[in-house]
Amino acid sequence: MTSSTSPATSLLAGLLFLLSCQQYKAQSTPASKQADVIQPVYITDTVRHDTDDPAIWINPADPSKSLIIGTDKDQDGGLYVFDLKGKIVKEIHDLKRPNNVDVAYGLSLNGKPTDIAVTTERFTHKLRIFSLPDLKPIDNGGLAMFTGDTGDGFRDLMGIALYKDPKGVLYAMVGRKSGPTDGSYIGQYRLDDDGTGQVKATLVRKFGAYSGKKEIESIAVDNELGYVYYSDEGVGVRKYYADPQKGNQELALFAKTGFSEDHEGISIYKTGPKTGFILVSDQGSNQFHVFRREGEPGNPNEYKLLKVVRVAAQISDGSDVTNVALGKQFPHGLFVAMSEGKTFHFYRWEDIAGKDLK
Repeated sequence: MTSSTSPATSLLAGLLFLLSCQQYKAQSTPASKQADVIQPVYITDTVRHDTDDPAIWINPADPSKSLIIGTDKDQDGGLYVFDLKGKIVKEIHDLKRPNNVDVAYGLSLNGKPTDIAVTTERFTHKLRIFSLPDLKPIDNGGLAMFTGDTGDGFRDLMGIALYKDPKGVLYAMVGRKSGPTDGSYIGQYRLDDDGTGQVKATLVRKFGAYSGKKEIESIAVDNELGYVYYSDEGVGVRKYYADPQKGNQELALFAKTGFSEDHEGISIYKTGPKTGFILVSDQGSNQFHVFRREGEPGNPNEYKLLKVVRVAAQISDGSDVTNVALGKQFPHGLFVAMSEGKTFHFYRWEDIAGKDLK
């Protein structure tokens, strides 16, 4: 017995074949051939477990010898220090799931200005603090956070950002994994010399809304404008005053639409004392959404999307950026993004900016 195929069936089969060819072509086209995907200048050496968040330390004597400090997020995790070509130059192990990291300059210890790197250690509920560039511990084994709080995850540390006010006082903005949702999500701690050359932390305030929808990981501070931002995943980016004397009211909630999955890393590129760009990771789409640092004309708390930048970094959590020229490879600054594959990606700022961001 023979069978015949109707014209409609033949047409459908032809359409399906064409569609499959197009899909195959799209899948087989490497990222390097896709003009809209920005490629890094360098990809770092791999860490042992799971990269999560980077911070850039500018070498004041020679910016071309600046360093990138990155977290390796695991129960037996650590900090890795990379040169500007992504080569590992120093490692610290045996940290209990370090999550995010930030750097600050000139904390007075034993009467001397000291640059520091601060990371959150989730499983011990402590901040770990190291001097730079030698990465020596200066925290008496760690500074306990949220000591009076109770609740599942209320002490499991996640995000960290450092804020230096106009008087030179240094604060740590510390986030936790899963709560609370009563407007006291972030702890702001003043960092000082304890009298022995080690760092102590004093709680100044708790503030900040948390939706409870997913979690909050990325925190960023704009020292000059005096704002703190953090990503409430699946909701948007929240903005507050960094100065505790200015109150705890939420100033803005932006980047609420257009994200395929989680809002993650936040980084701020400065084009002037009060101008620049805020970049927010759209983790599920391997891209960053860009907004004006200063907000819209006449309304500093309104943020309209300027541009979406697609990068080769995959499922990026943390990021950092600087406008300082770091040698010939990065004459207009460096953008660093965490990527799957236990690495960080280093990009030229001009490649990120393209012709759109001036």
